[in-house]
Amino acid sequence: MTDRHVIDTHTEYESSLRAIAAGTGPVAVDTERASGYRYSQKAYLIQVFRRGAGVFLYDAPAIGRFDDLNAVVGDDEWVLHAASQDLPCLREVGIDPQTLFDTELAARLLGMSKVGLGAVVEDTLGIHLAKEHSAADWSTRPLPQSWLEYAALDVELLVDVRDELEALLVEQRKTRIAREEFEAELGAEPKPPRPDPWRKLSGIHSVRGTRHLAVARELWTARDDLARETDTAPGRLVPDRALVAVVKAMPTSKDALAGLREFTGRASRTELDRWWAAVEHGLTTDDVPEARRSNGDHVPPPRAWADRDPEADARLKRAKPAVAQIAEALEMPVENLLKPAYLREISWNPPEPADREHIAARLAELGARPWQCDATAQSIAQAFVDAAQNGAPEPEPES
Repeated sequence: MTDRHVIDTHTEYESSLRAIAAGTGPVAVDTERASGYRYSQKAYLIQVFRRGAGVFLYDAPAIGRFDDLNAVVGDDEWVLHAASQDLPCLREVGIDPQTLFDTELAARLLGMSKVGLGAVVEDTLGIHLAKEHSAADWSTRPLPQSWLEYAALDVELLVDVRDELEALLVEQRKTRIAREEFEAELGAEPKPPRPDPWRKLSGIHSVRGTRHLAVARELWTARDDLARETDTAPGRLVPDRALVAVVKAMPTSKDALAGLREFTGRASRTELDRWWAAVEHGLTTDDVPEARRSNGDHVPPPRAWADRDPEADARLKRAKPAVAQIAEALEMPVENLLKPAYLREISWNPPEPADREHIAARLAELGARPWQCDATAQSIAQAFVDAAQNGAPEPEPES
């Protein structure tokens, strides 16, 4: 096995750009982050492959910006696997693809049962791709050769995979579908910050009482601040279960907090003053959170529809199997045919009139692609007519 070399100087970077410019065809790119180890989601290694040029492994923090690489590729096609995961950190360093082929998304549209990179490589090329370093700490320096070989193979085979999937898309007459999906992925807006992010604390569902929730919020915020300051994954400082244990115990002194056996983690005692200040603030603040975050004007969970709006419930229960039937005919997962959230939204708040044209327009407003509107709008409109005439379908008998 040839030793893989990491490019970490601008002289080598500029030399690689000349080689990539002289190569041909699509450019495969992948990133390795340090999720689970670092707070940030930045790329620590960026891998690039182009036919006629070879594989290049870049130490992303050492190089800094990759605008020149982006300019070299221009509007040629970039090939990524699960692009939505890598695009944010690529754009952060100046790589902003204009044309995309996402091999993971293509595999979904083709109805493949497994869409991880290893499975897709094996299905298309017959090559077994080991994935033993996927959860490694890629901020490590120097990076071991076995890790670099793993990283190189992630892009070295990707263009061949792309060609195989493209042929299958043509065979199944899904090239238009794929192009619309790839364009939508490139144009997708970043997700807005989650309201009350502390509520994602694992185990928070078992916490009762608004005062306890206030302590949970303050502890989560204190940990998040420390994690950001030290660029450390929050769970590596103090695990979620340890924070929840404190919330349930509700210690009334710093000594009681220090003596809590379940309060574990490498920063649990070294930052004891920080944690106790958070507990004290949670115990005394007037800003007590609601037991449950208000849903505002959002669509309620479908389990409540039968009581709150039986007509909407009937529309959804008629439309879901109709959409599922189309997905089955197209041999793709139903969520790739139409986001379940879109179907819930239009069932809860149907347009007036709820005919094919208006349903297609409303789906487009929500974010559905033209092909999705074309494929589903008529069936949804008919399902709504059936719901108005006959109500919800009878539940399937238990076997």
